[in-house]
Amino acid sequence: MIAVAAVAALTAPGAALAQVPGETPSPIPQDPLATAPIFTGSAATPDPTEGQDVPRHPFMAPNGRSNIHDDAYQTDTYEWAGPLGHDLATTSALFMRECGSVTFDSRGRLVTVCVGLDKPVLAMLNPHTLQVLATMDLPPRNVGPNPFQDFSGGGYFYLDNRDRAVISAGNRHILVVGETGGAGSPGFALERDYNVTAAVPDGDALISALPDWQGRIWFASKKGVVGTIQPASGVVRSIDTGEPIGNSFAVDETGGVYIVTDKAMYRFDAPEGKPVVTWRRAYPNIGVTKPGQTEQGSGTTPTLIGRRYVTITDNADPMDILVYKRGPDVLGRRLVCSQPVFAKGASDTDQSLIASQRSIIAENNYGYTGPASTMNGGVTSPGLERVDLDGDGRGCHSVWRSNQRAPSVVPKLSLRAGLVYTYTKPKRDDMTDAWYLTALDFDTGKTVYRRLAGTGFGYNNNYAPVTLAADGTAYVGVLGGLTTFRDAAPG
Repeated sequence: MIAVAAVAALTAPGAALAQVPGETPSPIPQDPLATAPIFTGSAATPDPTEGQDVPRHPFMAPNGRSNIHDDAYQTDTYEWAGPLGHDLATTSALFMRECGSVTFDSRGRLVTVCVGLDKPVLAMLNPHTLQVLATMDLPPRNVGPNPFQDFSGGGYFYLDNRDRAVISAGNRHILVVGETGGAGSPGFALERDYNVTAAVPDGDALISALPDWQGRIWFASKKGVVGTIQPASGVVRSIDTGEPIGNSFAVDETGGVYIVTDKAMYRFDAPEGKPVVTWRRAYPNIGVTKPGQTEQGSGTTPTLIGRRYVTITDNADPMDILVYKRGPDVLGRRLVCSQPVFAKGASDTDQSLIASQRSIIAENNYGYTGPASTMNGGVTSPGLERVDLDGDGRGCHSVWRSNQRAPSVVPKLSLRAGLVYTYTKPKRDDMTDAWYLTALDFDTGKTVYRRLAGTGFGYNNNYAPVTLAADGTAYVGVLGGLTTFRDAAPG
């Protein structure tokens, strides 16, 4: 009830109009008694690093614009730079809903699903002013006792190659929503409604949907159903793993669909249109939901590396990064390496791993059980860690570890800047809750800068990612709505 009361406390003049098209929202209120440094560190000099070659998915928006993890491989990397820290300014928009997954349509507008305690809302926003351009109410979510740790019913969606939002809705339907009105009077219209309730019955919920390279829409449910939809006919075919699924999944150009359950890592294929298990590997699991996780297993969306590998974390103590060979048939062991990260008794994650060439970056979320855990000065266990595959492809090793505290953000890597962007809440001697966009050096893990987003409950990102636009703007969804970070214009 503490969190619900805090949400109500965010109400300010203009909040009722926060998602009315044509209205520019008010900023998210800050803690009026708090004081915190605005900026620490120094502006970065770009130090580009080479990323992996991720193929453009033919049925998704371009890489970096299509979904919460940026591309079909779920790499959480961008070809372009984020903010470097030059007179870095921040703004915010009070929506009373968290705008977590942010995508970009072909006109550069933000398309996002903003999830609140009342309902999720599909919204189109001006990327500079955050003015609301169009909205569509989505079906209410059927969530469990902790709505802040349930990603079903709209937490994940993707933007397709035709600027359509494909949403796993709370009524166990997959909705395809197109844009209308062009640049002058934009809007949304429902184009397709795929009913998958026969495969995902009452009491279950949809987690995520993504297309394969043939255009079939794959979906996964909380209780472990994996299915496909033929877009033209709407025919649904499915398989029930019987194992809970808590996160999204990855797809590649060979037809592989990579899903992790609370028990095992899977590759699925659909040679005749129906999902079949190509391979399955159980991973180490102590069988408990650690504080910082939303399920009793891996907290990661699988991430693909190059043409050979897929990586996740397990639920051991301490947690390990695991790398598997992902092909249908492989020589030797399928498990390439297992590298422990963070401290025993204080290691877990509920975020996808960053993957760039042979480098993997994990974030520690241990201690984050919801908004109350970071209120009144509360902090989580520290740690972001980079692990690299060995040159011979037979093992992996730790490269660096940062002690920054990132309670629950999906961190991102800018290849052009050579910076890892995360969202942190440093430990303080008082009870101030100060939230920062934080940039780390990809090569060394050293903190380059921190820029204050705001103080108070409304600036808690609660599992939302850092999202980078091609113009260098960073966006972070927060419980109050959405925040932005931009370098000052040259001159």
